[in-house]
Amino acid sequence: MRTGATGIFPAFYAVRVPKDGSHVRNDGWTEQFVVRFLGSVQVPIHMGNDVLCAAMQKVQKTICLPSACVLEVSVKGVKMIGDQCFHFFQLKNISFCGCHPKHSRYFGFITKHPDQQRFACHVLMSDTTLHPLAESVRRAFQQFYKEHVGYSCPTEDIFIE
Repeated sequence: MRTGATGIFPAFYAVRVPKDGSHVRNDGWTEQFVVRFLGSVQVPIHMGNDVLCAAMQKVQKTICLPSACVLEVSVKGVKMIGDQCFHFFQLKNISFCGCHPKHSRYFGFITKHPDQQRFACHVLMSDTTLHPLAESVRRAFQQFYKEHVGYSCPTEDIFIE
């Protein structure tokens, strides 16, 4: 659509985007949000609202044109699908996320590089509040914890003397 070119392409590379509303709920395990990806920046530490807000400000200063994408949240992780991007982040590599405290149209999440001790903040925005997105990620983490961490590392059975 962008270039006017026509032809056939594999369905694996396409995603259905809803025309109305920014939030579409599929089933209990996956939720999709139509957002605009503003960009990513490297951050010094893996968590904190101050780190998130500073990254959001830095990204806002450098963006030219935000790219529309669908953010898919599940117990497997967070997937960004768009014209200019396709990224998948496992939940175990996401260390912090949240909406901007004053402007809830902005959402960011911090990821750890899988092999190195580096962190990046990925910033998204929408025309409406992204609190439902933050809540969806929270539910995914809760489910992930129940399925994986809760059984392999039960905190209630650890005693320190």
